[in-house]
Amino acid sequence: MLPKERVAAVFEHQPTDKVPIYMAGWSSRAASYVVGRKVIVGGGCPQYYEACALWEGEQAHAEFLERIRRDALAVATAADLDYVRATYWRMPEKPTRRIDEYTFYYGDDTNWRVMRYYPELELYGVIDRSPRPEPTIEDLQREVEMMEASGPAPQRPEDYPELAAAVKEVGRQRAVHGYAPWCALPPGNVAWLEAIALQPELVKRYVMAAARNSLPQVACMAQLGIPYLHGGGDFCGTTGPIYSPRAFRELMLPGLQLISEECHRHGCYHMFASDGNLWPVADDLFEAAGVDAYYEIDIRAGMDLRRLRERYPHLTLLGGISSETLHLGSVEDVKRETMAALEIAKELGSIIVGCSNQVVAPTPPQNIEVMLTTLHENR
Repeated sequence: MLPKERVAAVFEHQPTDKVPIYMAGWSSRAASYVVGRKVIVGGGCPQYYEACALWEGEQAHAEFLERIRRDALAVATAADLDYVRATYWRMPEKPTRRIDEYTFYYGDDTNWRVMRYYPELELYGVIDRSPRPEPTIEDLQREVEMMEASGPAPQRPEDYPELAAAVKEVGRQRAVHGYAPWCALPPGNVAWLEAIALQPELVKRYVMAAARNSLPQVACMAQLGIPYLHGGGDFCGTTGPIYSPRAFRELMLPGLQLISEECHRHGCYHMFASDGNLWPVADDLFEAAGVDAYYEIDIRAGMDLRRLRERYPHLTLLGGISSETLHLGSVEDVKRETMAALEIAKELGSIIVGCSNQVVAPTPPQNIEVMLTTLHENR
């Protein structure tokens, strides 16, 4: 079977000649080890280098865009993955000034922030910013009204050049994944959590408006020939969701159902991701919501592959290897966890095995090596 045929088979719950493999994401350092040269992928790394390129000018930015497109495909090819992630995090905002090698200033004198890159961790984050008041319920009300008034934003397949190029370059052999609308409250905004208790209907309106306004993205993916659409929205920790199962059912579920319906209308799969322990809402999420697949499976939080496959036989699963094990475990730990995931995938099917989240920058090269070797020799 071709790699893309294996992936198609697991989504249709059909047998495969080998277990398909993937990686949810790579840090630049880990990917560079696999490729054998410096590549720009991951989270903070491409964001920082994009800031550098924008600072240097239009030609430098055009060269950066071509490089990150090639680098994302290079690591997927070098690791010989069946399922390809073709794009990584971006931040196409030109800095106002450069403070030093790793630090940029954005904005103006009244609304500004300073961001710094930490190469060892590959993090690019805000270290200082202008004072800003905490949002109020009234602010959220105005935001929702604006979203409802604006309606869906038009989108075109040409808005996704990296995905189009990936389908053209590797799509005959490997499966390329795209993106579904996310369905979650804005991260780090305490006002929205307060609104769940004080103004639940406002939260539901926000979720529905956000989902509805993003639906054109699904049609774009379908036109690109990409049926595997990664959506979701982080809302869980190791002990469970940050809001109640009832709030999830009443406020989040309708938005997820809307996205699932749109995906299915276009012949696509709606895939959901969140770290943490999702068991308290699992029946609503994996049955009532119409979700087809689950990725970013957090095995350290109890999201066990076997239990998931047996309880939700219609669900396709992606993962089985923990970023934490790769980062902090021994070679024997990595091999044992990799083999366990492969054995479950062979026994139960409908599983794509790989690292459930990013292979982080400090991951020892020997752990990456044993993971890839074990995957390819035992799949």
